[in-house]
Amino acid sequence: MIDAAVAMDAVAEGARADRSQIAAVAPRAAARSRLRIAAQKSGRLSDPARELLTRAGLEFRQSRDRLFCFGETFAIDLLLVRDDDIPGLIAQGACDLGIVGRNVLVEQALATESRGGAAPCAELLPLGFGRCRLSLAAPERVAYATPADLAGLRIATTYPRLLAQWLARNGVAARIVELSGSVEIAPSLGTADAICDLVSSGATLAANQLRELATVFESEAVLVGPAHPLAGIRGELQEDLVRRVAAVLNVRDTRLLMLRAPRARIDEVRALLPASANSIVLSVDGVGDEVALQAICPSDVSWTQLEGMKRAGAHSLLVLPVERMLA
Repeated sequence: MIDAAVAMDAVAEGARADRSQIAAVAPRAAARSRLRIAAQKSGRLSDPARELLTRAGLEFRQSRDRLFCFGETFAIDLLLVRDDDIPGLIAQGACDLGIVGRNVLVEQALATESRGGAAPCAELLPLGFGRCRLSLAAPERVAYATPADLAGLRIATTYPRLLAQWLARNGVAARIVELSGSVEIAPSLGTADAICDLVSSGATLAANQLRELATVFESEAVLVGPAHPLAGIRGELQEDLVRRVAAVLNVRDTRLLMLRAPRARIDEVRALLPASANSIVLSVDGVGDEVALQAICPSDVSWTQLEGMKRAGAHSLLVLPVERMLA
């Protein structure tokens, strides 16, 4: 378990990864033959990320401190860390891939570029979960019709560069107050006039008597990797994993529809299939006037569609989720 020891040198539980430790790991990363993924150890992306990897065929054995997970079915290990540590771990070579919010990825890329550097990570795949938005919000008494109404206000945020980019794009001169947490209470404390924070349901804003004004940035979980492709065995493992994850995502809403219908009415039934469905018709042994239909549907099949097919003569209709599909 040398990899586990190296990883634990890089990340301390409950705190931001220490830069000197990460740098110490990086020179040894090239010697690794196993791929290493970083994911959020707790929070809204944690469980969906683990579920996605499980659906891609990965199984892990956790270490005693529950931060390092050794891959048992694939030469891929999982490191559980703070989400805003993930781009840095990839940049230093301590990890090869990561699952992180696009908001974190872009905010840190903008920070690196502001110092004259190149973005250390690249987005490989959008993952379709953890969707949220970085939004401006203010107490209800603050009048707002256009971005110009924010001029001169103090706006508290943990995403100063994304906010600065939006303000510049809209020609707004406002003061950015950078906070590390509890952004939503800044107006009530008098430290800011408005906030720019992540919003999903809007319940936190409502609880703090804030109303949403404008969307600054749309985000979701993404699979990220180094700016330059990996080589050797880890490069091959990365290609395999990205292909598996893409396949899982492609069939996430896919359904297999099976039914039987009179041969004379099968065209009528097929006309009622969901758009872009790929279907085949098979003969039924011993039943000359009836056929079986199987269709791969890229989206769910509604009760209304099933009932329409039944009225067209179909019976024995069955809809199943698709777990895996290789072309």
